[in-house]
Amino acid sequence: MKTIITTSIFLFFVAFSTHSQVDRSNFKAGLNAGIPVGDAANLSSFSLGLDLACHWGVSELLDVGVATGFVNAFGETINESQGGVTISGEFEDFQFVPVAASFRLYPTYQFKLGVDGGYAFGTTEGLEGGLYYRPVVGYNITGNTELNVSYMVVEDDFSFSIASIGILFLF
Repeated sequence: MKTIITTSIFLFFVAFSTHSQVDRSNFKAGLNAGIPVGDAANLSSFSLGLDLACHWGVSELLDVGVATGFVNAFGETINESQGGVTISGEFEDFQFVPVAASFRLYPTYQFKLGVDGGYAFGTTEGLEGGLYYRPVVGYNITGNTELNVSYMVVEDDFSFSIASIGILFLF
């Protein structure tokens, strides 16, 4: 797990160090909060995450880049009652580190559509990870602040999905 996180951080520092050498590049960092949906809603109640991305302008309408971060979905406590007997069960937190290619389309200056796709490494013991994709809709609040809504999915044996809202800061 430490190797994955260290490698991800290293790659972003390399991408950030080339920031001044590229015509138009954007390093973004931010936070998101979400609600697990689908299969994940039975295992978790809330998630918090860190987003890191570096995009390079291909044209005025398209940016491509890399994205990573960290997602922690807090485990749910479940109480089941049957015939006067109550059984409690608690799920552990689920943690992922996604590593993905990232694409953004800019129909207007304020509004953007995008998708991140790659692999999310599970950092919780017994959680391998899986195919990762995340459609994103963003809105520029100011020149260097973006509000976004996204739907993160990690697919392995089951689909772990989170609907989230986040804020990103452009550097």
